Amino acid sequence: MSYLDENARELIRPVKRMVEDEFLTRPGVIGVDIGEKVTGGLPTGRAAIVVYVCAKGPDHPRQIPVEVGGVPTDVVAESIVLHRAMVTRATGEQPGSGERHAVLRGGIGIGPARSYRVGPPEVPKAGEYVIAGTLGAFAVTRDGAGKVLGLTTFHVGCVDDSWSVGDEFVHPSRVDGGVTGADVVAVLDRAALAGSVSAAGLRLGDRPWRAEVVDVGAVTGAAPAEVGSTVRKRGRTTGLTYGVVASTDATVRLDFGDGIGVRTLRDQIRVHSAEHFGDHGDSGAVLVDADNRVVGLYVAGSGSTGFANPIGPVLRQLDVELLTPGVPESRRPGPSA
Repeated sequence: MSYLDENARELIRPVKRMVEDEFLTRPGVIGVDIGEKVTGGLPTGRAAIVVYVCAKGPDHPRQIPVEVGGVPTDVVAESIVLHRAMVTRATGEQPGSGERHAVLRGGIGIGPARSYRVGPPEVPKAGEYVIAGTLGAFAVTRDGAGKVLGLTTFHVGCVDDSWSVGDEFVHPSRVDGGVTGADVVAVLDRAALAGSVSAAGLRLGDRPWRAEVVDVGAVTGAAPAEVGSTVRKRGRTTGLTYGVVASTDATVRLDFGDGIGVRTLRDQIRVHSAEHFGDHGDSGAVLVDADNRVVGLYVAGSGSTGFANPIGPVLRQLDVELLTPGVPESRRPGPSA
């Protein structure tokens, strides 16, 4: 797969922004992006506005113009779903079934201590479900309090509109055998769902933590994602996977379920992998580059394609800065912080 350079993207970006909201109102359209036009399964070398549809049938190409403002379009069938995991409460609480870490690090499973009422189409049958996602990395608040937070996504940290600050979180998640009380490691401190961000910050308790990601190592800082660069993520479900940043211009419509509904996230990082990049339970994992800098927060995907929030807006909206191993012990909060 070839990747468009920034000059080509800069020329197309204003046209894409002009039409994307109108395209997203059309039946079956779930995303708008910038990429290379493919015809007959072969790349053409031409930059295009890529329109994602949930099922590519004979009507979908016809509802999108062949070109807009001199820029060609390309209609691509894609399935983009939030990658939190859900199981019914009855089957999800089997102690010892999940990965346990005495020291908290990025890339491990986490989930709310409470269960949620969930119904179709997000799950096959309505009922009480428990949730699992990934604890991505650690950050410290900028308000002077120096609270240490674990980063995950809004749809793992809040789930629906019934959330409140102080909600408890367990590691391992209840999906993976964690139990309320003994396995509580954090509480919900803040969250954001707007613009390009689906994120939550979980205030850590007295469990020790380390500013690194399992199978990746110490986090060295934050950086913008660069098209064509290799990234890694360590998620609760798929473990360590690799991909290449294919775009930083993806706009996607995601269904957050009852109470929240469909929301549009803009300027998402699109990652392409030769294999399976992410799956249910990986939401909240961080994307890191070759220098172990965090570039994104993984939210959704489908098979070999993944989508992530750019890390810059995540940190700004949560009003935190990323933690690295150089942060002194004095900035670690006690149990009552």
